[in-house]
Amino acid sequence: MSDAGSKREWVGRVLSNKMNKTVVVAVERSVIHPIYRKVLRRITKFKAHDEQNVCKIGDRVRMVETRPISKDKHWRVVEVIGK
Repeated sequence: MSDAGSKREWVGRVLSNKMNKTVVVAVERSVIHPIYRKVLRRITKFKAHDEQNVCKIGDRVRMVETRPISKDKHWRVVEVIGK
């Protein structure tokens, strides 16, 4: 992070929208194993704030880091990229 005011952004897929104004987003990233040099897929699940409840299961969304909204939720959905 070069800039103090820059926020982290992730693009992921919505797994669940059962909560009110909250979605569970799975972010997939690739890492290389330090010894065996094999490419591994890592999936991390985040809870993100969805103010208008517009996200559906399977949507690709872009989310940005924000202040803590609840115990687990410190990401906010900025836009729905694709259905």
